[in-house]
Amino acid sequence: METFLTKNALYVVLLITLTVWTGVALYVNRLEKKVTNLERKLTK
Repeated sequence: METFLTKNALYVVLLITLTVWTGVALYVNRLEKKVTNLERKLTK
């Protein structure tokens, strides 16, 4: 396992970065839905 991580360090970094950006995108999407619901409630 250690040799895989040392030889493929770039792929490990890319995987971590992709995971973080996916989490940020999901959070922003969920937050946008909540804001949209609040806007609907305020306009009623």
